[in-house]
Amino acid sequence: MIVLRAKDVEFEVTCIDLREKPDWFLEISPHGKVPVLSVGGRPLFESNAIAEFLDEMVPPRLHPEDPFKRARNRAWTDFVPDFSASLGGVYYARDETALAEGMRIARGRLARLEEALARERDNDGPYFNGAGLCLVDAAYAPFLRRYAFVETRLGCGLLDEFPLVQAWSDALAADERVIGSVADTFEHEFVVALHRRGAMAAPRFGPVSDAAD
Repeated sequence: MIVLRAKDVEFEVTCIDLREKPDWFLEISPHGKVPVLSVGGRPLFESNAIAEFLDEMVPPRLHPEDPFKRARNRAWTDFVPDFSASLGGVYYARDETALAEGMRIARGRLARLEEALARERDNDGPYFNGAGLCLVDAAYAPFLRRYAFVETRLGCGLLDEFPLVQAWSDALAADERVIGSVADTFEHEFVVALHRRGAMAAPRFGPVSDAAD
């Protein structure tokens, strides 16, 4: 949705319960994951594939024009699954031991991003490539946003060690294209998910009536 909003594309959103995926959704999403984009009745799936399609079809381009730089950006979007899993190990941690291990793993992956932000651009940002939002920003924003939300209660200070990543996260959090990319119920549903997984951060948000499965 960030890319759609960045390109001012009109679209409609259909939300589903990923714990009870409807049959019609499984028919169009071979991997059973969101998002799925329907284009003239034809489905596209997987976030990076959807973002690349939109970038080719709808201006303005969010990928760099230089082929080498564009390939480097694609390599960093390929790193998102490892990165998101490491942050999940922090905000879904069930106890202090799991949190410490999650932070250990996350530090290693955050260090790679910190170095990338220092080397991939020759400016002060605020985005991955510089002044303009790109597909790398759109790929990382949802996971940085989740971490920032949990950090308000968890207070582990993980990003304090990575000032460039922290500044990048702050810039994305203030961007209206990112802010408006989730449903109004996002924070509530995410807290419900934290309770459901038994995350140690969950009680710090207070009770949630429908948190139990």
